[in-house]
Order: sequence, then structure tokens, then C-alpha cells
Amino acid sequence: MKSLEEIIIEKNPDAAVKVNELLSRNGERLEETLIKSKVLSDKEVLEALSDFYEVPYIHSISEKDIDPELVKIIPISFAKRFRLIPLKRGDGKVVVALAPPLDLYVLDEVKSLFGCEIEPFLALSHVVLGAINKVYERGREMSDEIQDETLGITESEFQEPKDLLEAEDEAPIIRFVNSLLFQAVKEKASDIHLECFEKDLLVRYRKDGILHKVTSVPKRLQSSIISRVKIMAELDIAEKRKPQDGRIRVKVAGRDVDVRISTVPTSWGESVVMRLLDRSSVLLSLEDLGLEGKKLHTINALIHRPHGIILVTGPTGSGKTTTLYAALERINSPDKKIITIEDPVEYQIQGINQIQVNSKVNLSFANGLRSVLRQDPDVILVGEIRDRDTADIAIHASLTGHLVFSTLHTNDSASAITRLIDMGIEPFLVASSLMAVVAQRLIRFLCKSCKEPYVPLDDELARIGIERKNLPEGNLYRAKGCSDCLGTGYSGRSGIFEILLIDDDIRGYTLSTTDSGTIKKKALEHAMTTLRMDGAEKILRGLTSIDEVMRVTEEDDI
Repeated sequence: MKSLEEIIIEKNPDAAVKVNELLSRNGERLEETLIKSKVLSDKEVLEALSDFYEVPYIHSISEKDIDPELVKIIPISFAKRFRLIPLKRGDGKVVVALAPPLDLYVLDEVKSLFGCEIEPFLALSHVVLGAINKVYERGREMSDEIQDETLGITESEFQEPKDLLEAEDEAPIIRFVNSLLFQAVKEKASDIHLECFEKDLLVRYRKDGILHKVTSVPKRLQSSIISRVKIMAELDIAEKRKPQDGRIRVKVAGRDVDVRISTVPTSWGESVVMRLLDRSSVLLSLEDLGLEGKKLHTINALIHRPHGIILVTGPTGSGKTTTLYAALERINSPDKKIITIEDPVEYQIQGINQIQVNSKVNLSFANGLRSVLRQDPDVILVGEIRDRDTADIAIHASLTGHLVFSTLHTNDSASAITRLIDMGIEPFLVASSLMAVVAQRLIRFLCKSCKEPYVPLDDELARIGIERKNLPEGNLYRAKGCSDCLGTGYSGRSGIFEILLIDDDIRGYTLSTTDSGTIKKKALEHAMTTLRMDGAEKILRGLTSIDEVMRVTEEDDI
């Protein structure tokens, strides 16, 4: 019998080398590394594992493939623990889908549960868990069940959180809050907004950067729902006059989710925003973020330099931290010491020391950064430059042989230079330390199921900077809306980027404290592509629409 490594080498020798490199770093099992690495396609992974285990495989599982009567026999905790789900019964056998790495002994227990032979099929973990979560999902439509009853205060310790899908006998208010969290994670929402108005409590999700109304709840339940959220976050439920911040760690459909809670008093009650951070999310690569071609080559060259500072700019929610994580993951190796200081730590990365900002013990970005420099790092990530102290220490760190990554809130790349100078940093320090500024935005992709071609007007093309002769077949695409994209016309997001390299001309402008507009014009002369230009290129490829790029970018001043 061939080993899994021998099978991989036969199928793709290059992939085997990459998988072995990852194995030497993380110490995981070969099956787990093979699935997570993405060096092979899902089909190739399944074929390799199928050959190794000598078990047939299936690509996908839909709800219609699953017999609900069989599901009732297996508890959800058992199904999720062993990552298996029964599909159908036939010819005296029950077909069961299992995820690797396989525990074939568990099939004996499943056999005794059903009282017949078991026919196993291999499926990827996310496919099996997705099917489990669909068929065991309970209480999605809780709003109608909620009664006006007293909320019982329960202890909120989340050392090992209970999966919200397994919470059956909770009070209606608790089930309603659980269902909001579950549905938000299922729909890949980034935020849940609970907003108090005169006659009701409005619930909205932010998905792909856009807010969507989910439901409204009677006013009489407002206090109980908000109190439940505050109890989960260990906030003071009696204090309703001042803002509070907290954090919840929950498990939703088998996924660990950190929820950041922010409350502020408004005219009709407390407004609550819950930011969802999925701890089980797979880190994206630079390519997955939308970087390609010359831009990808430029970023790769920058992040492998020995020292200097690289800034990523953009508004809140534009993917700055995700880009920096992808850069750190690219250069992460045993010969580099990488330390981050963040608020909060959004993803855990093996081999990187990550520090959480903590205002209660005066651990700010600036104070933390001072301590980090005594830890002999090679690479430092500062979550955000918010003040002069942090900027000053970060710049001096880059001048003393460290590679520093950080973020800044500015509209474009050129404005980052003037922002640092406005903070009180000497222009010569900015000019000598800054290597590049990357401005970015997130744009929504058109839904592949319903996007429609059309002939754009001359005015539309002029606004986006596209010439009609460059249109593929004379058409562009626009959003329409269907059931797959919930009527929005868009599904998924990617980044658009503007990279300002600090060359001698830009350094000269920095030293003379030139305005950002002049710096941007000089960068454009040096072939810099702006955010809108990058967006226009994705429009021509049919990935997004003119309206979407116009929504997230400003007019390019040339």
C-alpha cells in the first residue's frame, strides 16, 4: 500500500515539496496540512485521500441528499466530533459521508446505531460540517416565539464555549440572540447592529460592506435583548448612560467566533454593534486578496526588504489588517522573529508572537511597541498608527534595522505622507524610513449567477476612465439580483490597490512638505495606478460593475 506522500508525489511533485515545507513549520498531520495548504485543488486532495484510504469520495452534499430520519438517530455532538453525516439508506446499507483524517473505528459504532452495514464516502471537512449545520439547524425563525418574560442572568464563562446550535432549552430571549449570531455567521456577515427607535428595535447585518435589514423586534423586548448581549460580554447591565466595550467568545456551528461588543446610549435606548471575527477562518494569501501581476511582484519585493516601514491605508473595514496578515504569512519563517501588537488580535498565526492592546493595564500601541523593540524582533506589525508617539517609535524602529508594517486612516496613498508630517514627525524621518504606502478598498464581485451584459453610456465610461475601444465585445456587466445573492446582484469581495513607492522624487517632495495632490501627480507620472484605475481593470474583466467601483473610490486628480 502506498503512503499518502507517495500518492501526492505521483500526482503533483511540486505540491509535495510545498506540503513538506508547511509540515516542517506547523507540525500538523499530513492530511490536515494537505487540506489547509491549498497547493492542490479540492478535487486533487479528494483523489489523493481516496487512493490512500481506499474509500470513494463525493464533492458536495446538498440537503436533498440527506434523509432527515437517519439524521435523527445521530446526535449533533457525535456527528460534529467525528465529522460524519448519514445520507441515505438502500440495499440494506446506510451511506455515510466522513471527513479526513478518518477514524474508521467509529464506523462500528455507527453500524450499531443503524443496525446495518455502513457504506463510507470521503468528503472534505467543510463540506461535511456545512451539511451538519444545515440539517441540524434549529430555531432560525425565533422572532415569532419571543414572549415578554424576565431574562434570567446566567454565568458567562467561555473557556470552552457551547455550540449555539446545541442550545435547545434556553429562554426565548436567549434563543433569539443565539439565532442572530448563528444566522450572521452562516451568512458571513461582519457586523450585527441592534438599533433602538421609538417603536421597535431594528436588527441589521453588514454583509460585503453593506448594511441589510434582518428583522425588527417589538419595543417591549428591547431591554431584555440588549441586557442579554451585555451579560454575555460581561458588561454592566445597570449602566445605560455611558458607552461600554466588551468581548464574547462563542462557538457557532462548530466555528470559534470572537465577538467584539460596543454599546452607546441613544435617544431611544442603547445602540449595540457586534463585530464578528471568525477564529477558524483560513488566512488569505496575497493572491486571494486581489493582488496580481506587477502589483503582486512589487509587494513581494517590498516585504522581503530587511528594514523600513510599509503603510497600508484605507477606511475602517477596507481589509488593511487582512493584507498585512497575508504579508506576514508570506515572510514567516524559522529564521525571522516576528512580533505584532494589535487591537484586537484577529487571527492566530503559528510562529508569530502576537500582543493584544490592553487599556486597563496601560498597554497601548506606543507602550507595547517600546517593549517589543527590546525583544530583538526582525519584523514588527503595529496594528494602527493613532498618535505621534506610536508613529515616532515605529519610524525610529524602521531606521534601526527593523521591517515595520502598520496601518493609517487616509483616503489615498499620498495623503499618508502628509498625515505623518501633520502628526509632528520630522519630514526627513518620513523620507528616510518610508518605503511604500499601499491604499486599498474592497469591492464586491458581481454574482456569477445573474450578472447581465449591457452597453454602457459614454458618460459612464468617461467617469470611470475606460475607452470604448477597450470594451470586450463592446459590453460591460452590471448587477441584476437573484436568490443566490439575496437580490443584491453581488457575491464575494476582493481588493483594489494603489501602491505609492517612495523614490527620490517623492522623497524630495516629502522633505519640502509638498501637499498630497502634488505628490500624487508625480507618482502618476511614474506609472502609479490609482484605486479607480485598478477597479476599471476589474470592470473590463467582468468581475465587478462601474457603480461598485464608483461607490468606493474618489475622482482621480491628475
